[in-house]
Amino acid sequence: MKLAASLHNLHKYYDLGSVVVKALRGVTAEFPRGDFVAIMGSSGSGKSTMLNVLGGLDRATHGKYILGGHDVAHLGDDDLSRIRNQMIGFIFQSYNLIAQYTALENIELPLHYRPGYPAIGAAERNRCIDLGVMVGLGDRLDHRPYQLSGGQQQRVAIARALVNDPEIILADEPTGNLDSTTEQEIMAILDRLNRQGRTIIMVTHETEVSKHAKRRLHMKDGLIEREDTGPAT
Repeated sequence: MKLAASLHNLHKYYDLGSVVVKALRGVTAEFPRGDFVAIMGSSGSGKSTMLNVLGGLDRATHGKYILGGHDVAHLGDDDLSRIRNQMIGFIFQSYNLIAQYTALENIELPLHYRPGYPAIGAAERNRCIDLGVMVGLGDRLDHRPYQLSGGQQQRVAIARALVNDPEIILADEPTGNLDSTTEQEIMAILDRLNRQGRTIIMVTHETEVSKHAKRRLHMKDGLIEREDTGPAT
């Protein structure tokens, strides 16, 4: 079994001066390639911290995080940024689009952060257009975020997450701001990406959304309390 990522006795503490918050208290988990995992739990359970560590947005206090065969603790900031840009695509609840950019320009954004910051060529721009078409935005690529619905903005975010052909997609409450119909449409896109071989790790508090995952990790007090692979209840 080839792993996309793995955590080994991972701890994450936040020193707030008067108090130390132990957000993760020794998490061990493996994420095989092609997995679809839902991370669930109440507010403060550690699920968002875990996603931030997996995304290289935050570093562990103790323990080991292996990403694509690399021990993240031994990577400098530049190497971590490079590997994160190559291996991971991010989808956020709040979309995180740049307001003054068109949908197409937002999709292109990760290409600007490649090593050496090379200019975007015609082939790459066409790939971005193709991704926009794939998520159903072929006639909206020249629109800015304020001209798009929430579901359309999330489709832009999904296309942006795919632009560097990442192995892993991290989704933080990807349907949290959407109505039920749009939620189903967005989850159908994630289902399709998973069937194509993408590893998807998703934070959600919604049982219906978690049913799309192959397994669910339930977190409590900074630990994985249980895992289930049967029907979500």
